[in-house]
Amino acid sequence: MSERRIAILSDIHGNRPAFEEVVNDIRQQDVDAVIVAGDLVGRGPEGTRIVERVAALQWPSIRGNHEDYLLGFVRRQVPDAWWNLDEWSASRWMAAELSSDAVRFIERLPETMTPAFAPGMHVVHGSTRSNTEGLGPWTDDDYLGEELKRGGHPLLVCGHTHRAMVKPLPQGTVANIGSVGLPFNEDQRAQYGVFTLRDGQWHTELRQVTYDLDDAFRAYQQTGFWRAGGVTAQLLALELHYATPFLVPFLRWAHDRKQRPIPEHIDLFLQDFYPHERMARFNGMRGFLE
Repeated sequence: MSERRIAILSDIHGNRPAFEEVVNDIRQQDVDAVIVAGDLVGRGPEGTRIVERVAALQWPSIRGNHEDYLLGFVRRQVPDAWWNLDEWSASRWMAAELSSDAVRFIERLPETMTPAFAPGMHVVHGSTRSNTEGLGPWTDDDYLGEELKRGGHPLLVCGHTHRAMVKPLPQGTVANIGSVGLPFNEDQRAQYGVFTLRDGQWHTELRQVTYDLDDAFRAYQQTGFWRAGGVTAQLLALELHYATPFLVPFLRWAHDRKQRPIPEHIDLFLQDFYPHERMARFNGMRGFLE
């Protein structure tokens, strides 16, 4: 078989500027196909535009956990409290933002993919067990080996954790391609992977693409997401800026401190967990958005 190249991206999260730069980069990579490994939507303001672009490009895709979350709101199949609690206001907004065509598109997405055009490859969002389970550098090698066995192929490609990783094992390779729209490895650049099948073996290249972060923040403002999304939108802006998790740590902090998870408590959280210079920089960014 001649050489074959497949680009795989994941966790776009409604970040249009990051996605468009990755599209441009992929066009320069001479790939034979492109796969989207889930989380086109959620955690960002332009879910419908991302779904429309992926559909127009005809890139085969799978469903991530954030597709499931937003479908839960669309179908009114979420806990009653989620309709009222401040920390779910962003999810309510993002679900309402989805067009009917976008909803139909994500409803049809499969949970995993074993593409005929990429022999020996199995693609999941989180793991072979669930789109909410993450595989990363912290995952035990024996567990990763079991994942490869369950996937049934020598290359398992995943996303979900927003942290890129390539882990060779005796059973094969587990590759996490990171996140296009919201990386968590302290690298703001949009991240994805290119896989080359050469002489029967898959070779992995993790790519990083610079994009206009200010454009992403402008989308927060211009779409109305910043104001409607409450505390979640502010924490997601922090995640964009620092390429590291803030939302889940804040919610855990609020629970442990018995504090309400509201915007007014973000500064208290930052005082506990982050240096003062970070707080000052965030306040400057917050002023720009407001």
